[in-house]
Amino acid sequence: MQRYDKVMINDYSETEEGYLTVCVPITRPGVFPYQRSDGTIQMEAKLPEDIFSDRTIRSAKSKPVTDDHPNEPVNLKNYNRYAKGLSHTDARVEDLKLYVSMTITDEGLIQKIYDGKREISIGFMSDVVAESGAYNGQSYEFVQRNVEINHIAIVDQGRAGPEVAIRNDSDAWQIENEGGQTTMPKYKIDGKEFEVDSAVKSFLDAQEARLDAANTKVKGFDALQGRFDAQEVKLKQAEKNLEDAKKAQLSQDELDAKVQERVELVKGASTLLGDSYDFTGKTDREVKEAVIQKSSPDFKGDGKSDDYINAFYDATVERVKSDGFSSTGSNHMFSGDGSKKNKELEEKKQKRLNMKENK
Repeated sequence: MQRYDKVMINDYSETEEGYLTVCVPITRPGVFPYQRSDGTIQMEAKLPEDIFSDRTIRSAKSKPVTDDHPNEPVNLKNYNRYAKGLSHTDARVEDLKLYVSMTITDEGLIQKIYDGKREISIGFMSDVVAESGAYNGQSYEFVQRNVEINHIAIVDQGRAGPEVAIRNDSDAWQIENEGGQTTMPKYKIDGKEFEVDSAVKSFLDAQEARLDAANTKVKGFDALQGRFDAQEVKLKQAEKNLEDAKKAQLSQDELDAKVQERVELVKGASTLLGDSYDFTGKTDREVKEAVIQKSSPDFKGDGKSDDYINAFYDATVERVKSDGFSSTGSNHMFSGDGSKKNKELEEKKQKRLNMKENK
């Protein structure tokens, strides 16, 4: 259905070109009576979530200004016939009203405004949905949904009467205020309703809207704080993992020491195990167990701690140094007690080597 809202032009300014620019509230939430085609009345609600929606606010931007309401919606094909100006792109919500600026560029309409034609009535399309409820203490039977503003008209004192598919909010205002009796809006405080002036009601509603917005921001902050805390936990865990990795990583000096220990182990073990022993892939413990088993064939290192193996290895090496223990090749071992006979054998061996070298 196409409908109309109406307000008064209270202030305007003239541009250097002679155009007129005005800024007015074009609609507000509330419950208003509408006259059906059969003369009966139905109460329809304009709810904040509808008229303050992005869709409705966007529809108020860059819309044609007309001299009275045309008998059809304004579009591309009839724009030049009806348009006498254009609304701006500053549509916004202030004090629970939808505001927009507009500029009138038609000389004839400008003169009518100077002569007193100063009411503004928006023409809009909406879905009228059967839905009962209450808004600000006023009951309604229907709700206007999906409000799309089509044009903004400069009118006199409203239309003669409602038509079948055309409603006029000017008539709704006249019915509401008929006989000079106006029901004051009510505001609920601690569960009790109080009648207040409409300006006070608008102010209180605006404050309540600001409070709701602040609460929404607080909830958003709490959610962000939760995500921040989770990221902080992850960061601390990452820092701990990095610190553990640093502790586990050998320094250059420690690495050099490890290499030197390995070299000394291989050098010492080679003398005892022989040249045929393959050190490739063997751990320090495996090498030490091999040395121990060379001296003590029945030795089993299974289940023994590293400290035990290291101590046994050191003891074996000390005993070898003391008793005399070496290897001259693969699977061959001799031992001696350091007697004169062994010394003589060693001297003869050295002489044979010297003779070969002298040749």
